[in-house]
Amino acid sequence: MKIALIRKHYNPFGGAENYLSLVMERLQNEGHEVHIFTALWPENKAATHLINILKKPSFLSNLHFAMKAKSLLMREPFDCIMSFERTLYQDIYRAGDGCHREWLRRRGAIEPLYKRLSFFLNPHHIALLSLERQCFLNSKIIIANSMMVKKDIAKNYSLPEGKIKVIYNGVDLQRFKPASSEEKKNLKSSFKIKEDRVILFVGSDFKRKGLITLLRAFSLLVPKHRDKRLIIAGKGKIELYSSVCKRFGIDRDVTFRGPEQEVEKLYAIADVFVLPTIYDPFSNATLEAMASGLPVITTRYNGASELIENGVHGFIIDNPLDAGAFAEKISTVLQQTEEMGKKARIKVEGYSIERSVNKVIETIALAHCKA
Repeated sequence: MKIALIRKHYNPFGGAENYLSLVMERLQNEGHEVHIFTALWPENKAATHLINILKKPSFLSNLHFAMKAKSLLMREPFDCIMSFERTLYQDIYRAGDGCHREWLRRRGAIEPLYKRLSFFLNPHHIALLSLERQCFLNSKIIIANSMMVKKDIAKNYSLPEGKIKVIYNGVDLQRFKPASSEEKKNLKSSFKIKEDRVILFVGSDFKRKGLITLLRAFSLLVPKHRDKRLIIAGKGKIELYSSVCKRFGIDRDVTFRGPEQEVEKLYAIADVFVLPTIYDPFSNATLEAMASGLPVITTRYNGASELIENGVHGFIIDNPLDAGAFAEKISTVLQQTEEMGKKARIKVEGYSIERSVNKVIETIALAHCKA
């Protein structure tokens, strides 16, 4: 088959780009001809069609990319077109970013009234919602990465649920695996961590991921946090949240590491992973933590929470703003990390990245049959 894959920009830390690369490699290994349509992508073994677009403002950039991609794709026949972006011309759309309309609704819970009103006037949101609607309506098949996202799309856009297929994200079970006691000890020494317990947060966009709730929860821990260290990895406004740590009196017990290329080492030294996210279609970090043998505490607004059984693999909190609930569950988990962590690892062994990519390949074949 001749297959086109669409992604606007390449990000070396991006989960969607990594996923697309794996799909591309698998398709090529099976003998298919793969074309990448993008505005920015590193050299690869596929035929890359670079699309020259406006870079700013963002809403025009997104619209420009979608329109130019459609124009180029219509010039030659493809057996299947799969998009990893909200675009205008595709057979399959992988909704890895979730449902923007639902995200704005969830975001309203943490924003003041003037900000919520601005959602309806902001050209970025107007353009994105328009692209999203057309993308959902025009696609033959929509891939959601959680049941939460499937329900959000069906609800917000009145789509038949049969059009939406759920394929959970996958994890590299060899890269992310439980560390031995000796490995953990050596890594903690290399990171100069003396505390007995380590709580880990991994995620970019600190506001959406609920970091402020975690900082409050950490300050509430009983017994006090002095024998514990909170490590925060990911891209965000570190200076802002560092000042919050000082206000809460926890600045000496919190480490900000920024984006981390060898994040598996952080999972290896941690005892529990906490993500109080406001909205996450499916947190890859949650899956990575579980594969690394860590219990997870997150919210029901994280699609990956569908793999967690309360009290078995960790805990699911209903209110992402309830710092007290997070503090209580962190204390509970720290008393049984080993047992919960083992069960978490066993749970995700059925969710390898290979399994997930296989299901995407099957969906591409199905879309071709529907053509």
